Order: sequence, then C-alpha cells, then structure tokens
Amino acid sequence: MMPEADAFRPRKTRELMNHHMDSTAWDGFPFRDDVVVGTYAKSGTTWTQQIVGQLLFAGDPDVRIADISPWWDMRIIPPEVREMVIAQPHRRVLKTHLPADALSLSTQARYLYVARDGRDVMMSMWNHHANFLPIAYELINGTPGLVGDPLPPCDPDPRSYFRTWLDNDGAPFWSFWENIETWWNVRHLPNVKLVHFEDLKRDLEGEMRAIADFLEVSLPADRWAAAVEHCTFDWMKANAEKVAPLGGQVWEGGAGTFMNKGVNGPWRDVLTVRDSLDYEKMALERLGPECARWLATGEMAPAKRAA
Repeated sequence: MMPEADAFRPRKTRELMNHHMDSTAWDGFPFRDDVVVGTYAKSGTTWTQQIVGQLLFAGDPDVRIADISPWWDMRIIPPEVREMVIAQPHRRVLKTHLPADALSLSTQARYLYVARDGRDVMMSMWNHHANFLPIAYELINGTPGLVGDPLPPCDPDPRSYFRTWLDNDGAPFWSFWENIETWWNVRHLPNVKLVHFEDLKRDLEGEMRAIADFLEVSLPADRWAAAVEHCTFDWMKANAEKVAPLGGQVWEGGAGTFMNKGVNGPWRDVLTVRDSLDYEKMALERLGPECARWLATGEMAPAKRAA
C-alpha cells in the first residue's frame, strides 16, 4: 500500500485554465485506489489508458476505455459524466494533461506519466488539430467559462505550426517544458511512475508487466496474451471507437483519424535541421541534460547508490 504521510504529497501551487483545461475540476475529488494517466498530450495517453484498462479488466476486448476514462480536467466534460465516473464501483482510470504542480496529488492514487519527444508530439498534435470538425471548436470555444484566448484554427503548414509552438512556449496549447519538468521533479514519489512512448513501442509486454507491478495488478497468466494484443496499435486502430475520446466524433474521418499512425519520426520530413537543433537546445536549457536525454530516448540514468 502507498504511504499516507503528507510528506509524499507535493502541494498544489497554482491553477491552470485555458480553452481546454480547468484545474479546479479536481477540487474535492473523492480519491480512492484510482489510476491517473498524465501526459502533455499526444504522447501515448490513450494508449496508456487502454493498457491500464486491459490490466484492470483482464484483457476484456469489450472494455470501452473512452467511455469510462475521461479527461477529468477538460472543462467541457458534462456533470453527468463526472457523476458516472465518481459512482464507478471498479478501480477508476482518469486522465490529465495538467502539470504536476497544478494538481493535488493524492497518496491514494497511482500516477502514470507518459512522455514522448516533443517533435513527435507536435506532428501528432498537428494531425489532431488539423482534422477538427466545426463541432470541436463549438464545444471548446463555445462552452461557457472560457478563460483566455479561444482555440484558433489550425495552421495548415506543419512546420510553421511547430515553430509557433516552440517559439511561444506551447501556443496555441500549453507549455510543454513545464509539463515535463514538473512531472520529472516528482518522479521519486512512490505513487508516480514515468513511462516513455519509445519504451512502449520497443517492448509493449515488458512495459505492461512493469505497469502492472506498479499498480499491484495481478493478471491471470492465460489472459496476458489477449491483454497485450488489445494494446497493440493495429488492434486499437481497428477498434478505434472503443478507445478514441468522444468516439472520434469531433475529427474528420472519425476515431480512425484520432488514432493516426502511432509512429515516431515523421518530423524529419517536415522540420529543418535548424528547427531540430533549436528544439534540442531548448530541451537542454529548460530541462537539464538528464531529463532532456530521457525525453528524447526513454533512457534514464541509473539511480546513484549511497556512499
């Protein structure tokens, strides 16, 4: 069991509100043994939610993770969905895109934070944003309570889109660097586990077993093959309506568009050498060498032993 001492719970230091998010949504949340999947966005969030769902429900192909695991701090989530989640009798799975310092981390919950190279994040984000249907903007910008600027239409040029994001600290979304940094800074907590997109790609079953150990979930041996299969990109793409948020209704092409390709590296055909070097320089400046290396590769330096 997780320690209950407040020493393991960093204090929330600020609120974060914008066209997508409202950190006050977590105020008063009745935590129990919940699993919270966090990312900046487009970093493997849905993939990790699917992994957790398959672990908790023993590889059941009929589990619709999109229906039972909402983005809790997304400000347009209707009250009836929140009530449904709070009433769920099973172990709950939620997602957040908030930086760690805008959350009240509960010692009762387990937090999986998933990261991915920011160049891949932005290529996926561009595809995500470029395929928004008008209803997406109506929901995001038209729901009462908007704080700050509305979400603008997507820049049709992916390189220009990347440069705006890099040069303006995450515009038109939120800061990538502070999101990564704040979660990196709490990686020592016993109820926080960092996961990398590249590791999921390289060894899906191994990473799923490590996540199961962290969550203290024991999956029957004869259900492992099915659980892993249901977390492959091919299976999720073929069953996208079960995993894509809102069933994919706000994207041109539906849930299949949301799932996109699930690959790294398309930025190499879009960004210039200078773009990539500027990104790498900023990663070092904002995160430091150890975190920047982990973000780029998934490799983490081994823990130092006490003398």
